[in-house]
Amino acid sequence: MQFTRNQRIAFRLFALIFLLAMLGQFLRNARADTFKPTRFTVTVEGAGPDVIMIPGLASSSAVWHPEADKLKAHYRVHLFQVNGFAGTPAGANAGGPIIAPLVEELAAYVRANNLSHPAIIGHSLGGLLGLMLANKHPEAVGKLMIVDSLPFFGMLFGPTATIASVEPRAAQMRDQVAAGTQDTYAAGEPKVMATLVKSQNTEAQAAIAAAQASDHGVVARAMYDDMTTDLRSDLARIQTPATILYAFDASVGFPQAAVDGLYQTAYAALPNKRLVRIDGSYHFIQIDQPEAFDREVQAFLAH
Repeated sequence: MQFTRNQRIAFRLFALIFLLAMLGQFLRNARADTFKPTRFTVTVEGAGPDVIMIPGLASSSAVWHPEADKLKAHYRVHLFQVNGFAGTPAGANAGGPIIAPLVEELAAYVRANNLSHPAIIGHSLGGLLGLMLANKHPEAVGKLMIVDSLPFFGMLFGPTATIASVEPRAAQMRDQVAAGTQDTYAAGEPKVMATLVKSQNTEAQAAIAAAQASDHGVVARAMYDDMTTDLRSDLARIQTPATILYAFDASVGFPQAAVDGLYQTAYAALPNKRLVRIDGSYHFIQIDQPEAFDREVQAFLAH
């Protein structure tokens, strides 16, 4: 069979495009294979636009399972597990700072896996990690949902709190938890979790078990990092669209207006935000109000 000159040129161009595509895929796979996180593990489920879900302090990635099961038919869900939490090996989190290195590894994960502006959903400490990622690596975040987390934990100690005023208390709490035994820490977690989870269902019991199984040394240092991180002065330059869910339940004893005011003040400088109060919930909104949580997640991802 004889080919015309134009046909030969077209064939060569097609072959070149095919080879370039194969080379690009090889390089992407090689890049992903060479990146080995040391501070977290990831389970990926489903197919579609990327959604990264980050649990909070002393939590398991399983806290997201009910919601992930609903999302994975239409989204590719990346369930993050921080090393040292929920009975997992501490890995690189066994010593030193935790939060700042975690943020850098999160950014590296997004780059290595060629994720294009993924949606980030983070609860508590995970919400702070997402906010820090949007601040330091805006290209790594398409949109952000923060679930019951503040840009500065110290705001809970009063409107005049600063890192300097909170740090001694944070250090004392860190040292007290770290100095105890794992058994002592685990024995106290049900009482702590009773203030954070209103429900007593299977998911609530699993969250308590995850907290008890978390490495108390890792929890202590992560808690210290959380308490001494203040992003309020950075909010104005974060352009990432953000939805902030926050919990309210009258039984906690704080007036609704005070809770509304706390979050409105905390995120006042964030330009592209939506604040949503979830009633009838303690800190774990995804457990206490799963239907309301799913409704907000679906709306968040749809826009």
